[in-house]
Amino acid sequence: MNLQTYYQLALSKIPGIGPIRFKKIIEKEPDAEKLFFSSSKYLQKHVGLNESIATAILKFDCKKEIETELAFCEKNNIKILLQSDEHYPRHLKNCIDAPSVLFFRGNYQFHQQKIISIIGTRTFTDYGKRICEELIEQLQPYGVTIVSGLAYGIDIIAHRQAIKQNLATIGVVAHGLDKIYPSAHKNTAMEMMEHGGLLSEFFSTTLPNRENFPTRNRVVAGMSEATIVIETDIKGGSMITAELASSYNKELYCFPGRISDAKSAGCNYLIKSLKASLVTSADDVIQNLGWNTSFKAKPAQRQLFIEMTEDEKLVYAILNEKEAIHIDELLQKCQLNSSQIAGCLLSLEMQNIVVVKPGKMVSIIS
Repeated sequence: MNLQTYYQLALSKIPGIGPIRFKKIIEKEPDAEKLFFSSSKYLQKHVGLNESIATAILKFDCKKEIETELAFCEKNNIKILLQSDEHYPRHLKNCIDAPSVLFFRGNYQFHQQKIISIIGTRTFTDYGKRICEELIEQLQPYGVTIVSGLAYGIDIIAHRQAIKQNLATIGVVAHGLDKIYPSAHKNTAMEMMEHGGLLSEFFSTTLPNRENFPTRNRVVAGMSEATIVIETDIKGGSMITAELASSYNKELYCFPGRISDAKSAGCNYLIKSLKASLVTSADDVIQNLGWNTSFKAKPAQRQLFIEMTEDEKLVYAILNEKEAIHIDELLQKCQLNSSQIAGCLLSLEMQNIVVVKPGKMVSIIS
């Protein structure tokens, strides 16, 4: 038994120690075993803990639970990933509230470079299903890993299409790995474990309770280089994940939809509020992320005659002066309000005239 694994699992079970505090503790004292055999004075003075948490560590009494979990993982070939491990997901490790410990069941190496999270509504439309399947098919030549949440709707469509396209796919779940939820996705989950797998931060006895899903969503957002929202209402789990991806400064992309379609309301809002970049195909994602120059997307054909509103002409003229400009600077220069700017950029982006890049930088498509 690896003592560091044992004691980091134990530390993660101490009341009052969440992912952020856990990370700070391990940074100050990498030897987790030492934490449990030191003094309260040491824990307070050198590790920076308050008296109540120091006391909880020294009086730790979850030995049986930790031993049971370790035995379960060994029996079921589940890997335990610590933040200090080289196999811990590298994109996730940089997030401030990255899980203290992860449990993984499957066949996958987390050093893969191209990882995309695909999310969306449970009650999808034919449009959403088609977009999701076409997107993953277009990403197939790039060997992308597809991450989602194994839920009904866009999640399971993404996982199944990834399997069909022989791409690795990882389902981040909101429960322990002693079960599969929803049970209707068990066969798909078993296929995923052959090339990909299931990932969780929860001990094996944890049930898929409602409060676990927002916690799970931050892993979906943090795991990847970029998150793509296919279709979502203005509220729901996909919007939570999208907001988390934005807060982590991850690339966020949305497929637009009709303004009258509730299932596209969330995507349209994220684009309009400039939190997400508008995409219409995998080529947009590939170009923005700068992937594999041997696979070059075909340049979009610019319309020869473009009709613009006066506001759009003003925005275009300012953009034409620089290679790229931050949205805040654009606001100052053209003296339009944020809503007007968002409307102009959305219209110009839909016409393949401009692109909103990561970091809220805008430029004309050359």
